[in-house]
Amino acid sequence: MTKVTTSTVGDAIRAAASRLEETSPTARLDAELLMADALGMKRSDMLIRAMRSDAPEGFAALVDRRANCEPVAHILGHQEFYGRELLVTADTLIPRGDSELLVACALEMKPAPSRVLDLGTGTGALLLSVLAETSAKGVGTDRSAAALAVAHDNADRLGVEDRARFYLLDWHKEGWADELGQFDLILCNPPYVEESATLEPDVRGFEPHGALFAGPEGLDDYRVIIPQLRNLLTDGGRVILEIGHEQSASVSEIAQAAGFTVELRRDLADRPRALILT
Repeated sequence: MTKVTTSTVGDAIRAAASRLEETSPTARLDAELLMADALGMKRSDMLIRAMRSDAPEGFAALVDRRANCEPVAHILGHQEFYGRELLVTADTLIPRGDSELLVACALEMKPAPSRVLDLGTGTGALLLSVLAETSAKGVGTDRSAAALAVAHDNADRLGVEDRARFYLLDWHKEGWADELGQFDLILCNPPYVEESATLEPDVRGFEPHGALFAGPEGLDDYRVIIPQLRNLLTDGGRVILEIGHEQSASVSEIAQAAGFTVELRRDLADRPRALILT
C-alpha cells in the first residue's frame, strides 16, 4: 500500500509564503499568522511547537482569501494595536502601527488627561488604548453605526466599557458637537487620502472608503474639523491629529489659521505623522 503523506505546518507555510509573494510585501508573516489562526494557537507557540505537525485543512482557504488581497486583519477578525488585540471588521479601518504615535503623545501629557474625545473612532483603537493606560474617561464618535458596534465590543474586551461612551455623530452636520462638553484631549485620525491616490489593492478594495478619502488634496475633513475644535477643549487642553506624511505644512496652515499653535511629531520611520495643537 502506498503511504499517504501529509504536508507539515512548516511545509505549508513555506508554500503559502511563496504564493503570497505576488500580492503581499509581508508574505511569510501573513502565512504564519494565517496558519496560527487555523491551528487555534498563538504564532509564537506555533513556531516553537507545531512546525512539524500536520497542516490543518482550513489553512488553504485562508491563503486563498489573502491571495485575493483580502487584508489579514479581516481574515483573522482582529489586529494588534499598542500591545492589545482589537476586533476589526470591514466596517472599520485597520489600526496601524503608525497611529500608535498618537497614543504615545497622549501618554506624555502632564497632567494626564481626565476626559478624552476620539473623533472618527472606528475600532476605538486610539481612545481605548489611552483609557487602558490611564484612569481617564472618554467619548468616541463615528458616523458609522457598524463601526461604533465594533468599538463597543473592543471596550468590553479591554475592560474599559465603564469609562467609554460612543455616539453616532457626523462632524459635517450642524450642531453635531453641541451635547459633548469639553475635553482635556482630543484625538483624531480623520480621512486624509487624496481621491486620486494609488493604494494597495488590500486597502482600496477592502477598507471603508468613507474613512480613507477626503477630497482631491486629502484635506477636506481637516478643513471641517479643525475650526470646530477650540470649543471642545478645556483651557490647556490639546488636540493630536494624525496626518499623511506629505501634509504637515498644509494641515499646520489650517490649524494656525484657526488660532492653534502647532507641534509636529514624526513616526519611527522619521516621517511626519502627528500634529499637536494647543
